[in-house]
Amino acid sequence: MKRILLGTAALALSASVVSAEVVRMGTEGAYPPYNFINDAGHVDGFDIAVGNELCKRAALTCEWATNEWDSIIPNLVSGNYDTIMAGMSITAERDAVIDFTQNYFPPDPSVFVGLSDNIDLPHAVIAAQTGTIQAAHVAETGATLVEFATPDETVAAVRNGEVDAVLADKAFLAPIVDEDSELMMIGPDVFLGEGMGVGVRESDTELKEKLNAAIQSMKDDGSLNELIEKWLPGAATF
Repeated sequence: MKRILLGTAALALSASVVSAEVVRMGTEGAYPPYNFINDAGHVDGFDIAVGNELCKRAALTCEWATNEWDSIIPNLVSGNYDTIMAGMSITAERDAVIDFTQNYFPPDPSVFVGLSDNIDLPHAVIAAQTGTIQAAHVAETGATLVEFATPDETVAAVRNGEVDAVLADKAFLAPIVDEDSELMMIGPDVFLGEGMGVGVRESDTELKEKLNAAIQSMKDDGSLNELIEKWLPGAATF
């Protein structure tokens, strides 16, 4: 599960979004299978499927907006949208800036991918997307971290020899490895983060409570596990 906020953003005062006509759902739209733009030009993926069901159960009118990853938290705080559902892991660093619902996806593995399995990872040059929990993990290992704005750029850096390997969510990298015979997974799975939650402003307690209740109802009736199995086959369930 992705991602750690680099830097901090000042919290803005905002009225409760629950009283608004529309709840704006922020996502990246560039990290399949969690979120992406489909052939029809619409946001799609696991985050969107879960988010739409949460809005239905919470009796909220919701619409989706896309935002680049590196500014997705500051734009939530400043009021450009009301939630983040973008494959975002719950971390202490993020929780100091925004608030989270309970997780709607349990901790899932990350994995290293490169052109060879004979790579000394602690001393290698590793790509990761900027502001992710994977980038933070690489920095902590002592390896040389090279950050990129998008997940696709991290994979391209491996292919063109700019870096030795990339670290990202296994669910993102596995289909890429399956389609490219030159790429391979390296070493054991790496578990990071506390699972994915819906990010909300700290002032939006009523919205958080509504979403928490909807997430719990999906856990209780098994529908959340059904969506996990549909979009992320083989991943951990609740």
